[in-house]
Amino acid sequence: MSDFLKKALLGAVVGAIVVGFAWHTQNERLKHAPAAPSPAPAAAPGSAGGASGAPAAGGTAMSQVAVRVIVAPVRNERLTAEIEALGTANANESIDVTAKVSNLVTAVRFEEGQQVQKGNLLIELDGAQARAELAIAEAAVTESRSQYKRSRELYTTKALSEAQLDQIEAALKANEARVAVAQARLADTMIRAPFAGRVGLRRVSPGSLVNPGTVITTLDDTATIKLDFTVPESYLSTLAPGLPITALSIAYPGRTFEGKVSSVDSRVDPNTRSVTVRALVPNPENLLKPGMFMNVRLERGAADALLVPEQALVPEQGDVFVFVLEGDAVAKRLIRIGQRRVGDVQVLQGLSAGDLVVTEGTQKLRDGVRVTVVDAAAEAATKSGAAAP
Repeated sequence: MSDFLKKALLGAVVGAIVVGFAWHTQNERLKHAPAAPSPAPAAAPGSAGGASGAPAAGGTAMSQVAVRVIVAPVRNERLTAEIEALGTANANESIDVTAKVSNLVTAVRFEEGQQVQKGNLLIELDGAQARAELAIAEAAVTESRSQYKRSRELYTTKALSEAQLDQIEAALKANEARVAVAQARLADTMIRAPFAGRVGLRRVSPGSLVNPGTVITTLDDTATIKLDFTVPESYLSTLAPGLPITALSIAYPGRTFEGKVSSVDSRVDPNTRSVTVRALVPNPENLLKPGMFMNVRLERGAADALLVPEQALVPEQGDVFVFVLEGDAVAKRLIRIGQRRVGDVQVLQGLSAGDLVVTEGTQKLRDGVRVTVVDAAAEAATKSGAAAP
């Protein structure tokens, strides 16, 4: 077969393929083309503006339906200025009871958790050697006193020189000092409570060898709790001893503990820009323990303030708005808020006493929308009735 015939046959095949593809594409378009709309039925007499005008009329009516809302007045009340902080409870006095010398424990004179008084004996150590040294020192001082007494008699008769008498007197004083040292060593074998408080868990037993620094038990004076907490330096000018505080603990839900500021630290932490404040909280029932975590409210006095319900706030991009009732419509107003308390927020700018703000229904509102004010109790009854089967 010649080249001419081959090219002609190839062109015919390609042409047939193109025609077939075009025919297939046209059929597919016809299958998926939407059906031609049937002519609308003639409107019945007197129905002009009926079916065709209903949607427009309905949309206008819906846009003019007033939104049901509940409002509350802006109140002018006496507001106590408070600072909230987190604090840690510490004992008024707290120590680890330890020994001053290495020795054996011979007796434990306290019970775990016992309330002890200042000077009560807690631990006895082996004092046999200390008592023997004290006896030797006392014998030496007794002999020195007798010798000093005889020497003074000899000195009056000029049988003894003044230098010799001074030497004997110095020996007496040295022996008296040795007695004092022996007594101190013996006292070190008797470990006593340095102040009244409650002892903790016992860490030793009779026969234990204790060394200086070995913790025998703990002793805490918890009749008064030192509550330490930090506040920002911006409040430093308002802090002073005597300010009342209220403390809360998750260990005692609903229970409040009251106290007063006792001192303010002389330094501000340069890292946190805060200052440590210490308050004293009476603890007669011994409910508070050292180390407890507590929420602290510090009262800084009271002043008149404008308050709105917290649910009236509409936060948007860092700003806070409220919807204020003006006639039968609402106006969206930017406000500046201050201190918060349960259910209420202080308004520093943007509202006046007596203004009515929307507390329920704010999700459906925008500036200028018409509203219908309903009673809160009636609205609650309507909702409960709609929810009932």
